[in-house]
Amino acid sequence: MDPDLPEEIRIGRQALTVLRADLARAAPQEGCALLLGTTDGPLWQIDRVWPCSNIWEPELERRQRFLIDPREQLLAQRWGRQRGWTVLGSAHSHPASAPVPSALDRQLAFAPTLMLILGRVSSASRPATAPLWELTAWWLEDEAQEPGPSRRLAWRMED
Repeated sequence: MDPDLPEEIRIGRQALTVLRADLARAAPQEGCALLLGTTDGPLWQIDRVWPCSNIWEPELERRQRFLIDPREQLLAQRWGRQRGWTVLGSAHSHPASAPVPSALDRQLAFAPTLMLILGRVSSASRPATAPLWELTAWWLEDEAQEPGPSRRLAWRMED
């Protein structure tokens, strides 16, 4: 295993709260955000979430597509660098589908990268007491160089 690739993702409680609220708030459109934090070999720590605007055009397609404004990316990078953080990846929501990277998600990602997805869990596959939304973490390879499926990553919340 490459020591620079994430094996475990830790998300601070406050960052997780902001992430879930921001992505859910955008429904029925896809919400999006950048993930700022640090890496220590295979352990990646998300300390801050930078909520972003979905600027996908045409606007009607934002229910199934997202695009982060490049100006917001630059601001997040600059802000994070001043605090010792880097942009570790992005997050977005799938308001009407499962939290799995779509073909377009994989195609448009600046891979290799970390991607978190908040998506709907089908009512048929979940117990009545389970949440309607699930957050998943994925490692996306550059498909031009490393073709193959995205790799699901373990994550956990930290106080």
